[in-house]
Amino acid sequence: MVKLILIKKVFNQPVDLTKAVVQPLASDLLHNKNVAMDVLRLDRIHPVISGNKWFKLKYHIQQAQQQNKKGILSFGGAWSNHLVATALACRQAELESIGIIRGEEPALPSATLQELQEYHMQLRFVSRQAYSDEAALITALQSLYPDYYIVPQGGQSELGVQGAAEILQLAQIKSYSHICCAAGTGTMLAGLVRGSLPHQQVIGICSLKLPEHDNSIHRFVKQYAGGQQHYTLFYDYHFGGYARKTGELIDFMNAIYETHDLPTDFVYTGKLLFGMMHLAGSGYFEPGSRLLIVHSGGLQGNRSLPAGTLTFL
Repeated sequence: MVKLILIKKVFNQPVDLTKAVVQPLASDLLHNKNVAMDVLRLDRIHPVISGNKWFKLKYHIQQAQQQNKKGILSFGGAWSNHLVATALACRQAELESIGIIRGEEPALPSATLQELQEYHMQLRFVSRQAYSDEAALITALQSLYPDYYIVPQGGQSELGVQGAAEILQLAQIKSYSHICCAAGTGTMLAGLVRGSLPHQQVIGICSLKLPEHDNSIHRFVKQYAGGQQHYTLFYDYHFGGYARKTGELIDFMNAIYETHDLPTDFVYTGKLLFGMMHLAGSGYFEPGSRLLIVHSGGLQGNRSLPAGTLTFL
């Protein structure tokens, strides 16, 4: 009964952008390097439609409604932040939703898959091979579900970038020298490049193990950043690859929470903060630099970790 009450409360809870506060981080390392670091807490705008997800979804939802679509269809894995946000956002917008899940249906569904079903998302499991052939998969799905509006994985599209560009409206950005975020599909990074000012450098910490000079994120950002070139991608902080982790990363995340009351996830924001602290400690930033770190939410993915791994679960 308690769980049902909580679910109903979340169903009716709107996204509240006023909760996206800017949290300063203070440490001896940053003080000694004369570097200021603030975190834009997008994780606080909603318990489910959290972080950058709302921004990457909002214009897709508008398009689905304007085109009188029955619902939205999108893609992700068994712990997808994007699908959880999509499922509830559709529920609130009175749209149906279908999730195309990468991989075979597990015998025991993840907590995320259970949550998707609670939000009434229909789940369709496809093999990893079929999932990897995106063009063929989308063509087949368009034929099977003509009444559904298709949103690429992670909202990766022009509309996703358009929404992500609005993130920086939540902070007074003029005084910052750097805008920093995690990069998975590159959608938010491209949006932040668009929304940033000419004097600012936008930094993306890549969460995937990718080649540095020719990869999907770089190609996407180059195409959708509006001709702007003031961004840099770092590829050294993936801790083994997408959704991979080490004891060093987990220890860092626990320390960040204990010191700053700042929860992070091991897929994106933990790696982002680790990378930013390492770059600051190594002297990458000029003295007097001011950094705005965009917290992209996604904390629900931490539920895949064994109990007790993180001190803040």
